[in-house]
Amino acid sequence: MILVLSLAGFIYWKFYFVFATGTKAGVLNTFQKKGFVLKTYEGKLIQSGFQANVQSNEFEFSVTEEKVAKVLLENSGREVQLHYSRYLGSLPWRGMQSYIVDSVYEVRGVNGESIIKPK
Repeated sequence: MILVLSLAGFIYWKFYFVFATGTKAGVLNTFQKKGFVLKTYEGKLIQSGFQANVQSNEFEFSVTEEKVAKVLLENSGREVQLHYSRYLGSLPWRGMQSYIVDSVYEVRGVNGESIIKPK
């Protein structure tokens, strides 16, 4: 009985316990639906600012909700601000990453305005 409860506790802690929540902002570099059996939405955000070789300026994430995926699919290449939850492990049906984006706070560069101004 103790072994079963310990295993259940470990599985919950590793795959369902939300370790951290927060926001990230940057340019949405890629966003796609991929996978061999279970198709999940995966994306990559390029964060602005100078980064030394110690830490990457790419933020890789997964999305589980269709409405969030639809917004991101329509705004590739634009600057976005995302809210995420971080889990300690990933699950095949949830996505390949431990960071799960659950909402889009802001999309910059919509309504015909351009982020890159012509000279």
